[in-house]
Amino acid sequence: MAPRGDSVNEEMRQRSRRRILRATIELVDQRGYARTTLGDIAERAGLARGLVSYYFDGKRLLMQAACHRLMQLELADALAKLPPDACADSRLATGIDAILTFALEHPRVMRSHLALILDPDVGAFVQGPEQQELGSILRELLLGWGATDPAAEHAVLRSALMGACIGVLLPGAPIPLAPIRADLFARYGLAWTLGAPPQPDAPSRPQPAHRG
Repeated sequence: MAPRGDSVNEEMRQRSRRRILRATIELVDQRGYARTTLGDIAERAGLARGLVSYYFDGKRLLMQAACHRLMQLELADALAKLPPDACADSRLATGIDAILTFALEHPRVMRSHLALILDPDVGAFVQGPEQQELGSILRELLLGWGATDPAAEHAVLRSALMGACIGVLLPGAPIPLAPIRADLFARYGLAWTLGAPPQPDAPSRPQPAHRG
């Protein structure tokens, strides 16, 4: 039998990596992060336990990569459903809604992801390939929208989206999606009707308090 070429080997590696990431999301959705082990993930993916450790240096980094990959897939899928001539505002609105929808549909995954990347005691944030692909799509949306510095604006949008996800997922005191979305859309001058609005009309925005 002839040896496999480099391209075939790379495709097999990528396929195994995707299976591991998908298994991670499925198990964390079902059980939570703490109750999911690398052995569980390997079993769900149908791969050897050692292969999981070969691709990912620990459960925390695996969780981070899995969450970023799923967000990237959800974002790309939402954008692909737009008509080819969709305006830049519509594309950015759809992108924001895709991330917020992901958080609401996978609350355990998103809560675990946020907790891990915000905890300085478990390690630094790692800009892996999945995170870079997600960031690339968001920067492209911001460039089309008119950002003069897409990299800097991406950092702001990423921070705003993290805060929004924390708001809608805060255990015991969640904030409704509508006002959080309204604030995000106001920042970028986006019409409420773009994307996937959670209700027909935008919520009324309270007037700022007067300073004496």
